Amino acid sequence: MKKILLWILGIIVALCAAVAIIWHGEIASILSVRSVDGNKYLYMMEYKAAYDLDDVVAKDIDENPELLDYIIGRIGKGIPIKMKSAQVADEDGNLETFNCTSFQAQKADGNGFWYGRNYDYYKNPTMVTISRPKKGYASIGVSDMSHFGYSLDKLPTSFMKKVSCLAAVYAPVDGINEKGLCTSIMALPNQASQQATDKHDVGTTIIMRLWLDRCATVDEALALLETVDIRHDATVGSGYHYMVADANGDCAVVEFDKEDGWKTMIVRKEPDADYMLVTNHLLSEKYYTTEPDIAVGNPHSKSWWRYETATAYLAGHQGKLTLEEAQECLAQVHWKDLLWEDGTVEDTQYSNVYDQKSITLSLRNWNTYETTNFFTLEK
Repeated sequence: MKKILLWILGIIVALCAAVAIIWHGEIASILSVRSVDGNKYLYMMEYKAAYDLDDVVAKDIDENPELLDYIIGRIGKGIPIKMKSAQVADEDGNLETFNCTSFQAQKADGNGFWYGRNYDYYKNPTMVTISRPKKGYASIGVSDMSHFGYSLDKLPTSFMKKVSCLAAVYAPVDGINEKGLCTSIMALPNQASQQATDKHDVGTTIIMRLWLDRCATVDEALALLETVDIRHDATVGSGYHYMVADANGDCAVVEFDKEDGWKTMIVRKEPDADYMLVTNHLLSEKYYTTEPDIAVGNPHSKSWWRYETATAYLAGHQGKLTLEEAQECLAQVHWKDLLWEDGTVEDTQYSNVYDQKSITLSLRNWNTYETTNFFTLEK
């Protein structure tokens, strides 16, 4: 009997050792998931598992279900894991409630730049992910946790429920890397880029992960952009444009021309400009308009009003802001209880201000502007 027990114990120890060897990075990452200051809708994770962006690019993954299947394969290593996105389009195939504001402005003391960003969407939990890849720059990325299956009723409250958090590294919607490069995404209804050349395809958020991991400047980010095709998941019902800015004060908005094979259109920050701003309508000269137009943006989200309001604030400060003023600029264009025709309600899920010199993030979740949470790459 004793021999049998020892044999069983040996098997258990061997299995535990195998699990630890095979999934050590994933396990360490899952164990690091924690709520921030007791806020059950704001989480932080130190991502310690391996990931291979070259492999993602080589596989031409450009749709959300494909990306989730890929992530499941990476995490499960052959063992099936359930994971799905909670982000869905409406009955007409549209997802119109993803509306954001981003800007870059100088710091009031002249010592660097702020990168501000409102993420306006349904109330969902938020994930801040610290990533330190072996080949690439360390970064702070922020994700809407509904993209990988979480909601107000489904939260990472146990080890098994935290497994899906591992998808966050593939799904940043904004972030900053150790070189001070920042990026964020803004929605454009019916503008889903479908670039189709002989280059490899990358999806909506993977391009931002590539920028964060591999680029230190805007010029490097735009050069990387030329090596891939950007294909947004058309089934979601929305397209996107991106802002990318570096610690030197360079900034650009990346857009796509639906009338010309989704060719990339780049809007650069003017060399003598104090700031740059983007909301949810096209800025490229071919399409730019000061009047709300459903063909080039989202009038219902008051994109043009937000653009004008934030512009007036930034111009009024000559594009030079303190942290509190950067937060106030975002506060002036935030959403609270925005009612849609189908009865759903949208809020600003979070407001972020990145310090591109000290590489820190100041985050205010769900319009709780009396509380700022700070994140840094320092261990």
